Amino acid sequence: MLQVGQKAPEFKMDAVIGKGDFTTVSSEDLKGKWTVLFFYPLDFTFVCPTEITAFNSQIEEFKKRDAVVIGTSIDSKFSHRAWIDSELGEMKYALAADVTKQVARKYGVLKEDAGIALRGVFIIGPEGNLRYQLVHDLGIGRNVAEILRVLDSIQYVDNAGGKEVCPANWTPGADTISPK
Repeated sequence: MLQVGQKAPEFKMDAVIGKGDFTTVSSEDLKGKWTVLFFYPLDFTFVCPTEITAFNSQIEEFKKRDAVVIGTSIDSKFSHRAWIDSELGEMKYALAADVTKQVARKYGVLKEDAGIALRGVFIIGPEGNLRYQLVHDLGIGRNVAEILRVLDSIQYVDNAGGKEVCPANWTPGADTISPK
């Protein structure tokens, strides 16, 4: 079972970015960067486009934090491209194609009986370790602002060298706690 603190599983997947350009995303290429890897069930569904466009509208905030965002489903790169063309519009981050379902399986979000991924989000640190994970049921969308807040918290604690920690509901600029 994958747990926070462990080395994040490696991946390499075909992907689509921009207005439909094919590319490849891999954990190897992301070493030294923060990575926000999120899984969604399927293209052309109902909750998924709300999440995908919410991440897209906040991509500059992730970039300010030196974080790369990758959205992932079991659909093919061709399905992703068709969805970008018909509904999503230009994507400022990659939508990866986990057609073998191996990445979803490694991250523990594959719903084997349905053959799709649950709504999982994983923050991977620059050193390649899993720093945060959250998995939602299929019908529940994520809050991108909360993912940014968690990323801020992790980065703050790292920069403080363990001398300060973030209490519940912490946001940048709020009081922290000095553990004794």
